[in-house]
Amino acid sequence: MENYRRTELLGQGTYGKVYKAHHLQTGRVVALKKTILSSDDEGVPATTLREVSILRSLDSPYVVKLEEVVHTESRTGTPILFLVFEFLDHDLKQFMTSKYGKGAGIEPALAKEFCFQILLGLRYCHASSIMHRDLKPQNLLIDAQTCTIKLADFGLGRVYSFPVGKYTHEVVTLWYRAPEILLGTKQYSTGVDMWSVGCILAEMIVGRPLFTGESEIEQLLSIFRLLGTPTADTWHGVGELRDWHEYPNWRAQDLVTAVPALAALGKDGLELFASMVQLAPKKRISALDALNSPYFDDIRHKYAAGGERAHGAADDKENEAMRNGL
Repeated sequence: MENYRRTELLGQGTYGKVYKAHHLQTGRVVALKKTILSSDDEGVPATTLREVSILRSLDSPYVVKLEEVVHTESRTGTPILFLVFEFLDHDLKQFMTSKYGKGAGIEPALAKEFCFQILLGLRYCHASSIMHRDLKPQNLLIDAQTCTIKLADFGLGRVYSFPVGKYTHEVVTLWYRAPEILLGTKQYSTGVDMWSVGCILAEMIVGRPLFTGESEIEQLLSIFRLLGTPTADTWHGVGELRDWHEYPNWRAQDLVTAVPALAALGKDGLELFASMVQLAPKKRISALDALNSPYFDDIRHKYAAGGERAHGAADDKENEAMRNGL
């Protein structure tokens, strides 16, 4: 770590701290994620191992770049792992608050650009058999100069395979958590990420999170009040999920009547948003199909390298993952 000089503490999480730093030879600004390793048999935390292995396998302009992994020791001999990332100015939450003020949405045109880039990053991950599983504004980093947004923090990421296996439901921050996870399923697929993108798109437009329960049951009720309570007809097998109960029977509300700010999405944007927050996972749109939405017709040409209307083998795999979501 003698090649780096730390200049600022950016944040602190469960396993360590994140610093802004300079690479002394090149002057390049980086972000250092410091993880203090356990001296007992546990070693490197599973989330760190997972994040390193996933980021080593990804190479997309819309996924944060892991530049280096450095294993070192403190003065007392405690083992430490530093993950060296490219540095980005803000996360989406900070960007919205600092530029527009708390509770204010961003310009619809910019929200559209950001949503398209998020989907490009997600399409790449899903086509690489990787679910993010913790998409939220704090895990989306922005280069303010180029207005590029990138997926970050893959500590809860997961490589998936077919048939879809059983996974933990302790993933995704509550306000962005898909209803199938809230209802206790352990078999889910890439649709959990698409639900989160829908919530993030709405938050960019409205200026606040759309569903804000303080517990899993409150979160479900918040979702059902707006989108309607699912039934066996609208969501096959919902009654068999572990945490399904008899919930109040709400009918789906008109989105613009319930949340007037969403009108800024326009007809195509509202249709895309509605397809992302389908309660039944199998009905939810995939990242690839979302990129092909008419909502993005006026900006797709800017992203010719990754945003063209096309279906390849990897995209077929992604859509298969959506179909296999329960």
